[in-house]
Amino acid sequence: MDEDKQREIASMGGRAAHEKGTAHEFTSEEAREAGRKGGEAVSQDREHMAEIGAKGGQASHGGGQNQRRDEGTRSERSEDDPRGSRSQGGQNQGQGGRNERR
Repeated sequence: MDEDKQREIASMGGRAAHEKGTAHEFTSEEAREAGRKGGEAVSQDREHMAEIGAKGGQASHGGGQNQRRDEGTRSERSEDDPRGSRSQGGQNQGQGGRNERR
């Protein structure tokens, strides 16, 4: 049975239950609890959550033009990199020796 036909039959059943008065209608508390359980279940799928995070990062960082991802994190940079490295006490040595954040 195709999806549209199955959806149509289920919809008729739902309408009939409401007309008969036997359909369950969630209270706000029941809906909140169901949403919490669903959120917990979804958050267990780390791959799915990573995809969601990547989409959010792309949206907030100009379509994925994240400079740090392209250049590597500070801990991945070599010690002779002029931008500094975590191996130098976690500080970036910039002009005048002050800490700079990129």
